Amino acid sequence: MKSGRSLVNLAQELERQLTTKRDLVVPSSLLQCRTDEGGDLKLIIDARQGDGEYGVTELARRQLAEKLKIPFAYFERMRTEQPVLLDRNVNTWLQSDDDRRMIRTLDGQVRAVLSDRYRRLDNFDLAENVLPILQRLEGARFESVELTDTKMYLKVVTPRVEYEIAPGDVVQAGIVISNSEVGCGTLSVQPLVFRLVCRNGLIAPDRALRKTHVGRTLHKDDDPVSVFRDDTLAADDKAFFLKVRDVVEAAVSEATFRQVAQKMQKARDIRLTGDPVKAVEVLANRYTLNESERAGVLRHLIVEGDLSAYGLVNAVTHFSQGVEDYDRATEFEALGGKLIDLPASEWKELAEAA
Repeated sequence: MKSGRSLVNLAQELERQLTTKRDLVVPSSLLQCRTDEGGDLKLIIDARQGDGEYGVTELARRQLAEKLKIPFAYFERMRTEQPVLLDRNVNTWLQSDDDRRMIRTLDGQVRAVLSDRYRRLDNFDLAENVLPILQRLEGARFESVELTDTKMYLKVVTPRVEYEIAPGDVVQAGIVISNSEVGCGTLSVQPLVFRLVCRNGLIAPDRALRKTHVGRTLHKDDDPVSVFRDDTLAADDKAFFLKVRDVVEAAVSEATFRQVAQKMQKARDIRLTGDPVKAVEVLANRYTLNESERAGVLRHLIVEGDLSAYGLVNAVTHFSQGVEDYDRATEFEALGGKLIDLPASEWKELAEAA
């Protein structure tokens, strides 16, 4: 499993962000784009009242382009080569759009351009509610926590529940909780299997709890720009966090964990009888791995020498430890979970690839 930051560092960063985060719900007609000759794009919010001028992250640019139905490649080409043309395009469509947008800012940058129905389930509130739940797990180890530009991750393992896949190959039960404040996924709670021998993490998605960031429309009739701050809004998420508690307890229960571990054990009996290179190639094509990722998975499969479905799953999850991007590394841990759930017909295609 890819390592992240310390729990203390995560808490410090979440607290720091509370002081600099700002959310606004604004009619599109009060937004204005301004791009300088160097391609530095600024978003001006409510220019009539001088609310503020913000830089715009790449993700927010993607979201703005998508909402205005401008292909992102063309958006970026205009930004770098024809900034005046970009401003004319963006501002024309903003002025003709009746929708209201939630603009999420951090450190003076627009980090997300979202619908006014976007339901805020923020990382600080989530951590404040679920960390005590996780810390109550017997022998809880925070194996990896991270805060990326798009998501927060909490990955916890407990030695209370474990299973021996093969002599000396022990796995332990865990949980992964992830959330995005910027529209890059739901808040989810998923079982995690941690393999002690190589510190691989596998995310089992079949028993996940998810909560989407969609709620009622946010607006104020007497003010065109609604400003929301985390220290003045108390989210009504008590019922959801009770569900989180229940799902955490279920995910690390003996029954749930044994089901996942036994699937991993059965994968040992599926032999890769074809060409391992072709098997990884089929895998890469099916799950959109790039050339570097495909080569990395193949390298781990050959080095570890286990030419079985279980060996391929472990090659995928072991490779995740060296992936530079934490979000992508977590996707490889989730891919391991998808693989152990493959039906026999799909494993046959991989195992007999030639």
